[in-house]
Amino acid sequence: MRVVISAEGADLDCRASPVFGRCPTYLFVDTETMAFEVLPNPAVDAAGGAGIQAARLVVERGAQAVLTGNVGPNASNVLRSANVPIYQFSGGTVREAIQAFQAGKLPVIGSSSVGSSAYMPGVGTGTGRGMGMGRGIGMGGGMGRGGGMGRGGGMGRCMGMRVAPGAAAAPEDPTAVAQAPDLREVEISELKDMASMLRKQLAEVLERLERLEKGQ
Repeated sequence: MRVVISAEGADLDCRASPVFGRCPTYLFVDTETMAFEVLPNPAVDAAGGAGIQAARLVVERGAQAVLTGNVGPNASNVLRSANVPIYQFSGGTVREAIQAFQAGKLPVIGSSSVGSSAYMPGVGTGTGRGMGMGRGIGMGGGMGRGGGMGRGGGMGRCMGMRVAPGAAAAPEDPTAVAQAPDLREVEISELKDMASMLRKQLAEVLERLERLEKGQ
């Protein structure tokens, strides 16, 4: 069986990532032979729609199951539409995730395990770097304590592909792309969620600015 694990490195003994849409790499593993393929996550620094892009990637690469810590609602919708089950792994290495999956110890995630804004830039990751003074919005993550638009780097780590000795990279399957679900409505939903969160953050910034100008 070909499964995919959200990961922080490029081998079976690297740490499994607790996030799906913005993890550094994906390891596609054959659970019978333990041969694996490593792919960098092209959506790790995406301004929006990271979960959708990541879900499309693993579907197109032939994953039959996903092992991860948390998955957002849009990625979950894409995977469920493609009949790819999601199993929750609480922490450890990729190898340990596979072993737990083989032993039937991983619970199935029936829907999303996090909110839609959990991995959006500017929300919750705390890596934004504001410029100036005041309470700006750290676009790399979290509410920055600098002014203006912080341009944090987020989790942007790009890692090259490496395949285990004797393991061939999975061939492109032209039918997989055709089987991928229509994602237009899912992406619209995610963008609306992002816009709502940004409007809320902007309102907080404007309120703080008004108070500062009044000397409060």
